[in-house]
Amino acid sequence: MAASASNDVEAPMSADSSTERRNGGSVTFPFMIATLLFLSLAVLGWLFNLIVFLIEEFNMKSIAAAQITNIVSGCTFMFPVVGAIAADSFFGTIPVISVSAFISLMGVCLLTLIVSVDSLRPKPCETASSLCEPPSKIQLGVLYSAITLACVGAGGSRFTLATAGANQFNKTKDQGSFFNWFFFTWYFAAAISTTAIVYAEENISWTFGFGLCLAANLFGFLVFLSGKRFFKHDKPLGSPFTSLLRVIFAAVHKRKAEISIDNKDYHSESKTIPTKSFRFLNRAALKREDEVKPDGTISNPWRLCSVQQVEDFKAVIRIIPLALAILFLSTPIAIQLSLTVLQGLVMDRSLGPKFKIPAGSLQVVTLLSTCSFIIVNDRLLYPFYQKLTGKFLTPLQRVGIGHVLNILSMALSAIVEAKRLKKVENGHFLESSSVADMSALWLFPSLVIVGIGEAFHFPGNVALCYQEFPESMKNTATSITSVVIGICFYTSTALIDLIQRTTDWLPDDINHGRVDNVYWVLVIGGVLNLGYFLVCSWIYKYRNLKDDDHEKDSVISLP
Repeated sequence: MAASASNDVEAPMSADSSTERRNGGSVTFPFMIATLLFLSLAVLGWLFNLIVFLIEEFNMKSIAAAQITNIVSGCTFMFPVVGAIAADSFFGTIPVISVSAFISLMGVCLLTLIVSVDSLRPKPCETASSLCEPPSKIQLGVLYSAITLACVGAGGSRFTLATAGANQFNKTKDQGSFFNWFFFTWYFAAAISTTAIVYAEENISWTFGFGLCLAANLFGFLVFLSGKRFFKHDKPLGSPFTSLLRVIFAAVHKRKAEISIDNKDYHSESKTIPTKSFRFLNRAALKREDEVKPDGTISNPWRLCSVQQVEDFKAVIRIIPLALAILFLSTPIAIQLSLTVLQGLVMDRSLGPKFKIPAGSLQVVTLLSTCSFIIVNDRLLYPFYQKLTGKFLTPLQRVGIGHVLNILSMALSAIVEAKRLKKVENGHFLESSSVADMSALWLFPSLVIVGIGEAFHFPGNVALCYQEFPESMKNTATSITSVVIGICFYTSTALIDLIQRTTDWLPDDINHGRVDNVYWVLVIGGVLNLGYFLVCSWIYKYRNLKDDDHEKDSVISLP
């Protein structure tokens, strides 16, 4: 989806009578994209290298650092839904972005202060000694405060920026083009963060690297403020979740009522009756004499809902089983990201006599793979599939391909790790006693495959939620996938903790562990999850997707 930006390069810049006005339109495009670019650089610059920072600067054990990183990553992915609800229900998108960018600035500023002041970090470990001074409670308190502020700020602005940017345009084509640019910009910022900024942190200084993040955050904040006078300010319309809760309350209140097949018994402006699925909820739209005023309005919205409200709630329920499949698809990816950094630290990362790949930069392989194959998919694979079959790949089909590629990636990671452990067992080390005589380039193929899979399932999941969620929840729909990915970081942390408690596969020194067995567990889980996903996909019926072979569970229209 990110790379699709190239399909509509001129769309945001196209000025017509509906967009060329003072508020909104193409004039807001550079402000929105520049804000996204610099705020993304600010958060990803420290987040992608957090595990190395905790190990080297706070003397944390590798597995503990990986778990903390997963928790922090989960927060940055989960908080966007809080920002979306706050924007939709209370404040609007522009104020939420402004406050979030400022909060992020305070967090990154505090992180820069930590690496600049020695007293805010424990003393470095002595050379050739295993004795390291642990961080004090005050040092941890300052660290966690900085990370919390940075996470809250980043989460509150990320997907809210997507909604705010799309709101500046009236035409669907322009809105779609902005979403394309949004994802492309985010991936581009991620690639810069995992290369240039991470390299600066590890080869120049942490102060310089975090200083770059601080400068990017400040610049993004100022750019957004300078563009506020051009933005179209949307008004909060109230929480969409209130409507969903009303359906539940109304259905429970009328739980003893008999379900009718007569459209006159239901409250609907389009002469329709609810669908047969989840029939219990249909009672929420059953009319009683005292529930409708003479002018046709509802006396108590917590006792009577419209048919459309009932169908919207059903749409959300239908997505939940598929969201669980997304959760267990993303969990192995989160674990792989953490373990890849740990593997990179004990592998030969040299490229030539002078250059050494930072362990935190290994993730850029996945990012570049995803960007490249989004372009390949949009320009080659999808058109070829359509020409060959006469049909489009549905969102669920794309997600299914992502499942398969994810399983292949985990299997390949297990094989590579087994090869590395064989080197360790045979005593093939470099000058360092812990670095195996095996190039970190062996990690690249599995990272490329998981990136290709993400190019299929990430846009597929976003498209599924955006198309299938009710109109009143379109803004929230853009953050649903992010929330599910955020939860996966917590499930991955829990899974790592469980493996540590029950096996000896993940010691602090992975040279004495069996990381390959962890990957094989992920392969088995991926196969089971794929089976679950295929069952859910077979049962699922699209509401708003055109040109698919699935039967649509649409509302029945009556004359």
